[in-house]
Amino acid sequence: MNASSPPTAPRIPLPIDTANPVEEAVSQRRSVRAFLDTPVPRETVERILTMAARAPSGTNMQPWKVHVLTGNAKDRFSEAVLAAFDGPEKHTNEWAYYPKEFREPYLSRRRKVGWDLYGLLGIARGENERMHTQHGRNFKFFDAPVGMMFTIDRHLEIGSWLDYGMFIQNIMVLARSHGLDTCPQAAFAGFHKVIRAQLGLDEETVIVCGLSLGYADWSPVENQLITERVPLDGFVSFHD
Repeated sequence: MNASSPPTAPRIPLPIDTANPVEEAVSQRRSVRAFLDTPVPRETVERILTMAARAPSGTNMQPWKVHVLTGNAKDRFSEAVLAAFDGPEKHTNEWAYYPKEFREPYLSRRRKVGWDLYGLLGIARGENERMHTQHGRNFKFFDAPVGMMFTIDRHLEIGSWLDYGMFIQNIMVLARSHGLDTCPQAAFAGFHKVIRAQLGLDEETVIVCGLSLGYADWSPVENQLITERVPLDGFVSFHD
C-alpha cells in the first residue's frame, strides 16, 4: 500500500479456507464506530429494509417499526439526544438489556471488549470525561449519513423481541452486500422520553435500539477493533 492508498477494512479471520457470498457478508460484519459522510441513496436503504422484512416472526406478526433519519432531521435528533446525555437528568432504559449482576464468562467478555476499544483509543481507566465523550458519539450515529431507530408496540411479548433481533440482523448482513457497514446501538434506549418527543411517538411505543448505517471510514483507530468469538466447542453440544 502506498501513502495515498485509503485504509482498508481489517480482515476478520475465519476458521475455514473459503467463504461463499452469504458467509462472507455474515462473517465480516462488525460494529463500525466511524463513518464517511458519503450519502447512501434512499433506494438502497429501501431495498435493504424491504429484503430485511423477510425475517421470520411468530404467526407472521412482523413487530418491527423503523424510523429512518438523514440530513437535517438526523442532526436535530442527535442534538436533542446529546443534550439529554450531557444534561443533569438521569436517563434509564424502560427494559433490562443487561443482567443486574454480571457473572462469568459474561463479565470477562464484557470487560475485554470495553478495554480493547478504549485501549485502541488511548483512553485509560479512570478517564471518565474521555469515556463520556466517546460514548456520546453513539448519539451522532458515529457520523454515519443514515440513522435508524427501531420501536415496538408495548403490549407485545418476548417472542416478538426475539423476532426483532432477526430483522435487525438481516439489515446488518444486507448492508454488507451493498458495501455498507453498521453499528447496532442499545445506548439510545435509555433516552426514550427524548426520542418519543423527537419522533412524535406515543407512550405505547417502546424504543428498542438505534443503528448507524453508512460507508465505513477505516482511518480512525477504533475501526481496527476485531472482537473475539468463542470457539465452537465453547457453546455447542452435539447429541448423536
